[in-house]
Amino acid sequence: MPNHTTVISDIIKDRRSVYPQFYTEQKIDKSIIEELLLHANYAPTHRKTEPWRFRVITGEKLGVLGDLLAKFYEENTASEKFQATKKAKKALKPRQSSHLIAICMERDPKESIPEWEEVAATAIAVQNMMLLASSLQIGSYWSSYKAIESPACRDFLALKPSERCLGFLYLGYHQMPKIEAIRKPIESKTIWL
Repeated sequence: MPNHTTVISDIIKDRRSVYPQFYTEQKIDKSIIEELLLHANYAPTHRKTEPWRFRVITGEKLGVLGDLLAKFYEENTASEKFQATKKAKKALKPRQSSHLIAICMERDPKESIPEWEEVAATAIAVQNMMLLASSLQIGSYWSSYKAIESPACRDFLALKPSERCLGFLYLGYHQMPKIEAIRKPIESKTIWL
C-alpha cells in the first residue's frame, strides 16, 4: 500500500506551470475535465460560500477567445508599445490548448466574509485542479489578462453581474522537459514565535 503522504508530497513538489507552446495536439477527455472540476469543488471554503465558478472552453470557442484577447490587446495598447508578435501569441495560446477553464468567482450576496477569503478559496480550488492535472501528466497554466474585465470578455463568458473572472487555466497534454523547482529556503520566509 502506498504511503499517501509521500504520494501527495511528490505531486505537490513535481507540479509546474506548463505553457501552451509545450502542449501536444492530444485532446483531454471530457471525463477528465469533469474529474478536475469535481476536485476543485472540495476546496476549503469559509462559511461554505463555495464562491468558485467555472466556464469550460473547448473546440472552436478556443479560437474565439484567442481572437478576443488579441483584439483587446491591439485596441488597448499604445502604438509605441504594440507588438504584432505579442498580439499573435495572445490569439495562439488558447488554440494550442486542449481546454481552458475560466476561473470565476461569485461573491457571497450577504458578504458574510471578506472578499479576499473568497478569492483565496477560488485559488485553492484551482490548485486542486492543477495538482490533479499534474498527477495525470496534464500541463496546466493559470494566466490572467486585463481583458478579463472587459465587457466583451464578460459577454463571452456569460458572467452574471455578481461574478468576476480571475483568469484562465490552460490545460493540455505536453512534452515539456522536466525542470527543477527553484524556491528560496522556507526558513527565509518563516518566523517561529
